[in-house]
Amino acid sequence: MKKLFTSESVTSGHPDKLCDLISDTILDEYLKLDETSRVACEVAAGKNTIFVTGEITSKKEIDIEKVVRKTIKKIGYFGNTDIDYKTCEIILNISTQSPDIALGSNDDVGGAGDQGMMFGYACKETKEYMPLGITLAHKLTKQLEQTRKKGIIKNIGADGKSQVTIEYENEEIKRIDTILISIQHHNNKKLQELKQEIKKEVIDKVVPKDLIDKDTKILINPTGRFVIGGPLGDSGLTGRKIIVDTYGGYAKHGGGAFSGKDGTKVDRSGAYMARWIAKNIVANGYATKCEIQLSYAIGVKEPVSININTYNTNTIPEKEIEKKVLKTFELTPQGIIKELNLRKPIFTKTTNYGHFGKKNLPWEKIIRL
Repeated sequence: MKKLFTSESVTSGHPDKLCDLISDTILDEYLKLDETSRVACEVAAGKNTIFVTGEITSKKEIDIEKVVRKTIKKIGYFGNTDIDYKTCEIILNISTQSPDIALGSNDDVGGAGDQGMMFGYACKETKEYMPLGITLAHKLTKQLEQTRKKGIIKNIGADGKSQVTIEYENEEIKRIDTILISIQHHNNKKLQELKQEIKKEVIDKVVPKDLIDKDTKILINPTGRFVIGGPLGDSGLTGRKIIVDTYGGYAKHGGGAFSGKDGTKVDRSGAYMARWIAKNIVANGYATKCEIQLSYAIGVKEPVSININTYNTNTIPEKEIEKKVLKTFELTPQGIIKELNLRKPIFTKTTNYGHFGKKNLPWEKIIRL
């Protein structure tokens, strides 16, 4: 049986990812000075305006406005109408963490900072143990961004996205059905020239040639014009690209966003642990694909539930896999923070091109179960 499945990714200049990166940069700056900082930071971006809100409790202070402007500049928004790091208005609305939440998540209690359920996933479609569609979509947007920053493709902007549709036959990858790339460009950029450059410098350098055939559709800026972009073209918000951040829709999602949240927030730490478990189940040969669900109650240490789904690809009974998981992994919030080193300022490494499937992140290491 044939089926099509599509996943997308976006560049760091996408309005939502701009907000994610500001949130994670603020988090990392606090953790550099005080690793016990509690941060839940949200950002909204609109026409030349950044609004920063949330709850932050720390022994140290940082210059949030300076951090915001530096992050906008780093992405490449300066001297244009989308948003300018020098002149944009920055509105701050920060309070401290609610003492009611702190009751359940402070160190002497060690419970979860909120209720919720998180999912982790892994499969053997790629060497990263990630689905192929989201892996290729991330590689395309990353390459797209590199061509801009290195000047390989000139007169393109920071706002861009990709989308990849994979054709499966009997659950096996058969071919790529569609590749879609949209990239902001200067007013004088010729569309045909842009299409040729993206095909040569982005698609041909990322996508395996054996997956493309004469029927593969390649769509580049299909409307014909993408001059107005960034927060001017579309407002941005932290946590709005949760499927881009995870598995491209290939696995379930608990609904909680990641960016701007420290490790006591199980929306983030629980999802990282669930990925680590799922990846190691697959990497250890106990299944060819696996989805993990963890759920937590505010103020409670141990997870309320753990569910393992191997889609009937398991090589030993799922109950045996669960025993191995409970024996190997520490699932309390404090245990996850310690195991995954989540008091360190590592979160800006995760913001763009997905939180999973990258090298040198603690929840991507393979261990023996």
